[in-house]
Amino acid sequence: KSGLDPGGAWHAWGMACLKTGNLSSAREKFSRCLKPPMDLNQLNHGSRLVQDVIQYLESTVKPILIADDDYFATLRELEATLRTRSLSLEMCEGKIQHNSYYQECLFYLHSYGTNLAIISFYMRHDCMREALLHLLNKESPSEVFIEGVFIPSYESGKLHMLENLLETIDPGLESWGVYLIAACKYLQRKNYYHILYELQQFMKDHVRAAMTCIRFFTHGAKSYTELGDRQTWLLKIKDHLKVYLQEVSRSSGRKKMACTFRKKMSATDVSRHINTVDLQMEVTKFLHQCESSGTFHVTGSSLPTLFGNNNMKMDVACKVMLEGKNVEEGFGIAFRVLQDFQLEATEVYSKVAKQLVKQQKYNEIRQLLKCVSESGVATKNDGDNIILNCLNEFKSIPAEDLDNLIQDMDSDENKIQAYVMCNKLRSAYLVSVRQEKTRAVQLVQHVRQLAEVSGDDVVKTICAQWL
Repeated sequence: KSGLDPGGAWHAWGMACLKTGNLSSAREKFSRCLKPPMDLNQLNHGSRLVQDVIQYLESTVKPILIADDDYFATLRELEATLRTRSLSLEMCEGKIQHNSYYQECLFYLHSYGTNLAIISFYMRHDCMREALLHLLNKESPSEVFIEGVFIPSYESGKLHMLENLLETIDPGLESWGVYLIAACKYLQRKNYYHILYELQQFMKDHVRAAMTCIRFFTHGAKSYTELGDRQTWLLKIKDHLKVYLQEVSRSSGRKKMACTFRKKMSATDVSRHINTVDLQMEVTKFLHQCESSGTFHVTGSSLPTLFGNNNMKMDVACKVMLEGKNVEEGFGIAFRVLQDFQLEATEVYSKVAKQLVKQQKYNEIRQLLKCVSESGVATKNDGDNIILNCLNEFKSIPAEDLDNLIQDMDSDENKIQAYVMCNKLRSAYLVSVRQEKTRAVQLVQHVRQLAEVSGDDVVKTICAQWL
């Protein structure tokens, strides 16, 4: 008469029927106030009313943990405990119908609950297999798998049990592909890399497992001594990639499978990555030795490795040349890094030369030029360009060392350019006049103009006389 919503009254009446054990009457009352969810795959456990019903039904058969000193447990409690313990065994054998309360739970969950609520119910009562089969049958989205099955499994230490069941239901794991990839992404977001690595090994996803090992090797390392201690991860990367290569070569003979949640990579790329790992092992060993012997100079916020981008690889090549007893000691490894990754060699050599200027190791620059010219791939001007690039710092280079560096240049044109850069106009004039006549005239005229601008009357007069 008053137009109020009768839902609350029906729900209270239904709960009263449940409490008196009148299950069929409770069903009829609840049918008037409970509604199935609009979307079965929504990430919640359904309406509060349904949850209350399930909670009550479960509590009526909840196991009673009896303490040793509780001698006064009633017969009814003992009976309930025994009934519940045998019940969980019945559940796992799929004999839910033996217990009317659990049967009621499933009735309400299937009628009014979400897929997540049903799966969570199975998981609460150690019926993981039923939870997984329900997930597959309903083709639930991966979020339901993560929330309902995966998180409860690893939080309760049952990840291995989950893996065994996934394999039992589908030995090839193909039907679980979407769910497993989603689980990997979830673990990555959470930074749970050890669980991620374990899962990738179970999935036989060797390429991704190798990528996780790279993170274990590089992440948070503060010194090459630390990286040296982590070299077992490099061996694991190689193992994963080799196993992947074997599997690819085995399956290439057979009919191609439509599988594809495991990461794919061409055989050439895998071989390239194995070479990178080998080279990183050499780099790590070399720099570890340098650090231990105390020849280490440069420290940065992060340690460059060959697993980074090209700039980072160039940093590795520089570090290897700069950190040894001399440039020559690390040049071989650095040269292989430059060749393997086709890096801009002159840029790297110039960076090294600039660092050597800062460290006032001018003889080492000459040794670097010798190594570059003997490498067999240097062009005629490479050595000259390295010197020209480090002359920006000429004010800090002592006069004698500066002259020696410029004298080491091959091309007279480059020497003139170098002398001009260093404001040594007299020296520039002396090299200019040795050139072929027409060219010499152009060069001397240029030097005279520079002398005029800088107010060097002596050089200006000499140039004018020669012209």
